Amino acid sequence: MNNFKLKIGALLSSGLMMVAVSCSDDFLDVAPTGLLAEAQLTSLAGIDASLIAAYSQVNGRGNRLGSPSNWVWGSIRGGEANKGTDPGDFTTINPIQRFEINSASGDVGSKWNVAYEGIARANNVLRLLANPGPDVTPTDVTRISAQARFLRAHYYFELKRDYGNTPYVDETLDYGSGLEEVSNNVDLWPLIEADMKFAADNLPPTQPQVGRVNSWAAKAYLAKIYMYQNKFGEAKTLFTDVINNGVTSNNLKYDLVPYYDDAFRGANDNHEESVWAYQAAAGTGAVQNANPEFDLNFPYNTGPSGPGNCCGFFQPSFSFVNAFRTNAAGLPLLDKSYNDPANRVKSDMGIQTADPFTPDTGNLDPRVDHTTGRRGIPYLGWQDFPGAAWIRNQPNGGPYSPKKYVYARSEAGTFQDNSSWTPGYTGINFMIIRFADVLLMAAEAEIETGGLETARGYVNRVRERAMNSKLMREDGTMAANYVIGTYDSPWTDAATARTAVRMERMLELGMEGHRFYDLVRWNTVQEELDFYFALDGVQLAAALGGAKFTEKYKLVPIPQDQIDLVGSDILIQNPGF
Repeated sequence: MNNFKLKIGALLSSGLMMVAVSCSDDFLDVAPTGLLAEAQLTSLAGIDASLIAAYSQVNGRGNRLGSPSNWVWGSIRGGEANKGTDPGDFTTINPIQRFEINSASGDVGSKWNVAYEGIARANNVLRLLANPGPDVTPTDVTRISAQARFLRAHYYFELKRDYGNTPYVDETLDYGSGLEEVSNNVDLWPLIEADMKFAADNLPPTQPQVGRVNSWAAKAYLAKIYMYQNKFGEAKTLFTDVINNGVTSNNLKYDLVPYYDDAFRGANDNHEESVWAYQAAAGTGAVQNANPEFDLNFPYNTGPSGPGNCCGFFQPSFSFVNAFRTNAAGLPLLDKSYNDPANRVKSDMGIQTADPFTPDTGNLDPRVDHTTGRRGIPYLGWQDFPGAAWIRNQPNGGPYSPKKYVYARSEAGTFQDNSSWTPGYTGINFMIIRFADVLLMAAEAEIETGGLETARGYVNRVRERAMNSKLMREDGTMAANYVIGTYDSPWTDAATARTAVRMERMLELGMEGHRFYDLVRWNTVQEELDFYFALDGVQLAAALGGAKFTEKYKLVPIPQDQIDLVGSDILIQNPGF
């Protein structure tokens, strides 16, 4: 995919200048430099370049709240993390995490703008394919259409989860041809399904370039779309096929990476667990080709002895870290007693780095230390996490730092970009869907269709990988007291199994932008966020004190500037806003 971005830039800068010699003044009509002739756009190269442009929009192109990482919309709103850093930095996130956002709030339109730009690019591809050049074969039309419709489905899926129903615009509409009259009173789900089903039916199983989507990614995504509509039978059928037969675009049989942290390392990109990832590259001359939304989400003030050196955002929550507590059998505390004072993970909240600190010696799931930076625990080959020295404002954000998709010491200068104001851009691919996510969604679908034991097998497969992922120190000892086991007794009760799978999704996929959306589709969002604020709202009173979730915040308000453009009779605001 990296060469996609370079090629599209070269194509759009090449231009075509036309000069005519005549006795009339027609020679004065010179096409501007940079203007592409229709023959260029409708050629195979031109259409493919337009498709690459649709791919390149996936990472948000520098809009920190617009990418599918959903670190704010999914993880912060889901209680896995808080904004962190100082209260006065990036203040538009403050009302989001407190559930006080309104239709005119800053960043309410971030996802909207990014997604509709992506939709416009995908529609442009489909529009060009309606009258392709002579070098475009019917096979090319099908192949490219399937990719464009996959991407369009993805962008509308992102909109649907955040805003509910939004205006559906396809390749038949443009400015001046009805686009301005499209309302948001039509259910998006059937339209999203139709696009993704076309992609699943028409994409090849492998691709010559790994960044391009394949049929298996489309099937996994379609099954996910079914899950959001409680179509568990349809989802189960697809998931079973994907698990048993699916391969990556570069023809690796889907599986879990043996060691958990290796899933998030640049040198291992496009591995067997990567169902669909946006392709990131460092050192291309444009940080937007890297991970442009994560530049703030590193430990603070690390200097040369740590990664990023800025800015202390996206700090894991107390409730999230506590959830990794395990019992004597190595199983999670499904009764949610992990937030009880006796079970909370010991932290350095309220003390300075130089003060004595007693490490936590209780049983923990090892994924806690692949997901969060905790004091005294090795941090990606840099040093033991020093606590408050790497935290910008502990009273505001707490004592923890993010760890997934942060570059390791061994990746500095290779999978990390030094060309901008901060070294906090990485060339580590971000996985929008990974195989562990597929296994756990499949487990949900099995539970809802009566396959409790199959669900247990899927969950145990994820937990067995976690068992093999204990973080070790250089002297060969475990970095903490990792005690983790599998569910060895048969699952006979659907409610208990459901609770176990939902907990596993938080532990396995934490800080990856899934949590809030999971809570909404499970209809447990009120209960879970009340539980979160009961602890984190007290521990971080300055940032979260008094915050409360209410039902209207299941959706983000339609941006007021969009309503102002077309009128409230066309674009209907979400209830409560």
